[in-house]
Amino acid sequence: MASYPATPSRRVLSVPEDDLADLKHRLAATRWPAAWPRAQERGWAAGTPLSELRRLAGAWRDSYDWRHHETQINALPWAEADIGGVVVRYLCFEAEHADCAVPLVLTNGWPSSFWELIGLARRLAEPSRWNGDAEDAFTVVVPCLPGFPLTPQQPELADAVPVHELWHRLMHDELGFTRYGAHGGDLGAGVTSLLAQDHPDAVVGIHLLSIAEPRGYDPGGVTPEEQQHLDALTRWFADEGAYEHQQMTRPVTLGYGLSDSPAGLLAWIVEKYWAWSDHGGRLSSVFSDDDILTQASLYWFTNSIGTSFRPYWEFGAGLADAVEQVGVPTAIALFPKDLSSPPRSWAERLYRVTRYTRMPRGGHFAPHEQPGLLAADLTAFFRGLR
Repeated sequence: MASYPATPSRRVLSVPEDDLADLKHRLAATRWPAAWPRAQERGWAAGTPLSELRRLAGAWRDSYDWRHHETQINALPWAEADIGGVVVRYLCFEAEHADCAVPLVLTNGWPSSFWELIGLARRLAEPSRWNGDAEDAFTVVVPCLPGFPLTPQQPELADAVPVHELWHRLMHDELGFTRYGAHGGDLGAGVTSLLAQDHPDAVVGIHLLSIAEPRGYDPGGVTPEEQQHLDALTRWFADEGAYEHQQMTRPVTLGYGLSDSPAGLLAWIVEKYWAWSDHGGRLSSVFSDDDILTQASLYWFTNSIGTSFRPYWEFGAGLADAVEQVGVPTAIALFPKDLSSPPRSWAERLYRVTRYTRMPRGGHFAPHEQPGLLAADLTAFFRGLR
């Protein structure tokens, strides 16, 4: 498998030819399940359709050019830092107008990686390339989450340094930013929320695509709009939440199959792209095959799908910190096809909400799906905090 260099290097990936050959062999030797009756009519209702997975797996085996994408990844502005024994690899996109740039750390969710955030980071660092104002530029830092592609998992469970603490030490201690902003969605929203909660003197403001749910609230004080949100969450967990329950309760068991079978890994990931993105019935309108296969390849070649489940299990086991109250200015941008859509009053139970935006289109993977809308909202929010 690809190794993690112990010293800073721009070449972060160098997949051996034997690993490429092994991937192609495994894909060619996949034992496919029997198709369900009338499977074509059922579409994605019971999971990733066999016909679509066979097509994607065939493309991964026969036509997908990993070396092209490996070269693109290695050409990015990589650096790494040893933070208390944890080696964190990260990208740093320098602002085109450095005099007034706000440092900004971006954190992805699952099943994503740094790869999803590159287009957004470039728009924020060089807004004039997209007809924006150079004075709105950010210095953008994109760290790779521990256990996700390109940063190895932490060696301990209960004694592990919380990710938000790693991010603060990276931004404040390693990079020297006394004040900075943060953005995140999904798991990244939790990291971002904790970062603001625990370091309000350093974090100028946060921008979120989802929120932590308030705990210990009085059910009698819930408004009708808030109750609609809670009911929608209940329905979502019943219809879509099986993956989360599995990753919270028995992630190690799941990891064996997905780490051994590239077809299984691909099925697990692409199902989420279909279910959680705003594609209008045609996934290729949002994600090309190369988009999906590059993300799957990053997980495969770094053997990180199993370790990417750790945040779910740690949360379920009570090993993760909880968001209690965030006092820094907070912006919330909700995309219509994302997993939840909390009303502003619900968010205000935990956050100091100063901007609340319901987007016209987009889903869970907003940095990839709608980088222009997201960059504009981030820029407008932080413009008042510079």
